[in-house]
Amino acid sequence: MARGRKEGAALILEERLHAALVPGPEQPYRVPENWCWTRVGEISRVVTGNTPSRKKPKYYGGDFPFFKPGDLDAGRHVYDAAEYLTEEGKAISRTIPAQATMVCCIGSIGKCGFSEVAGATNQQINSIVPQIDPLYFYYYCNTEEFVDQLRTKASATTISIVNKSKIERCYTPIPPLSEQFRIADRIENLFGKLEAVRKTLQAVLDGCESRRAAILHKAFTGKLTAPWRNSRNMGMERWQIVYLAEVCTVNPQRADVKNLSDTLEVSFIPMSALSETRGEITAPQTRLLKEVRTGFTNFSEGDILFAKITPCMENGKSAIVGELTNHIGYGSTEFFVLRCGAQLYNRYLYHIVRNRNFRDEAQTVMNGAVGQLRVPKKFLEQYQLHLPPIEEQQKIVQILDRLMEEELQVEANAKLVLAQIDLVKKSILSRAFRGELGTNDPAEASSVELLKQILSKTK
Repeated sequence: MARGRKEGAALILEERLHAALVPGPEQPYRVPENWCWTRVGEISRVVTGNTPSRKKPKYYGGDFPFFKPGDLDAGRHVYDAAEYLTEEGKAISRTIPAQATMVCCIGSIGKCGFSEVAGATNQQINSIVPQIDPLYFYYYCNTEEFVDQLRTKASATTISIVNKSKIERCYTPIPPLSEQFRIADRIENLFGKLEAVRKTLQAVLDGCESRRAAILHKAFTGKLTAPWRNSRNMGMERWQIVYLAEVCTVNPQRADVKNLSDTLEVSFIPMSALSETRGEITAPQTRLLKEVRTGFTNFSEGDILFAKITPCMENGKSAIVGELTNHIGYGSTEFFVLRCGAQLYNRYLYHIVRNRNFRDEAQTVMNGAVGQLRVPKKFLEQYQLHLPPIEEQQKIVQILDRLMEEELQVEANAKLVLAQIDLVKKSILSRAFRGELGTNDPAEASSVELLKQILSKTK
């Protein structure tokens, strides 16, 4: 707020203006000539929230919004609260008007929300009621520069805190009022276009799982290879329905290593080495045989590892074992080892166990203690699958591998662009408050006059 002498006498307007302007050497960065830098407290009222006593239920259950940090996730459009106050609760709260910027000042410092409606907040939020364009100021509060100021000023405690007076001392650039409107409008327009792209990309991501499920359904019902069979005058008559145990061994007999040296290096696959996204072993380890002889799961090249414990199973941790050090592998005891017989192509089975439908079905039969649920071996052994001849299994896998790789690439590209959208937004905000969006009119009167008008209305 504007400084006062010890006697409490008000400074004359020019002195107050001089005190309110941030000196050139202290300004965070250069702005256009007709802009100025000041402090948040000079152009706004900062309100620290409070919480009506929880011991008095009469304060809660009304229709007056009581915002907390989680509600600020709505960002630009905060109007709904997880909790509401009665008129009695409102009466003892520090209320804020619509179009205030609510800033989290404890914990998630810098998270902001723009109040579309009047409300109140708890003490974890400082609300800033500006005397300049509210939207302009809200977007400035979302810049990395402003958030960095908050974090720098945060108290060095177990939980970071930025109190009211520290927020008031934060610097803010002020352009002429008409430029504030133009900047806010330009940001809203650009962000609106980016949000439209985000929604499209999110729809792509949301559909990835269903598209993969549709592809796999076609694969395991013969539809994917129908043209291939037709070209060979073959039908579905050679497909069989079999139990998995008839064509695959679940947890086969361990390799005989008793005559091998304890110092022999072997491969070791921890659960963390399996990529749930790509279904691959991404970080195999090498250990001495003496370290893993007992207490771990043994497997061989070409086996399929399938996680049996929650949440690894649900997340899709499974992979085909590739080349192993000295052709010997050990790993987590939470793996099932699936070893295919002559009738079953391991990569065909791999796609089956990677299928979301398979994992959903496995999840329904898991047993054990909470947090330690596991798929029973019996489920795998008695699982029925449609089994085409080996030649067709290989053709199905050839098509599946290509289609699934394409889906993964689509998903990766969508995620990449989504991440870039956030970077573009940050860039737009950074440029906006440097006067670099092409909206500034240097012929407009300096914002110093606007600041003087604001100061003249405050004591």
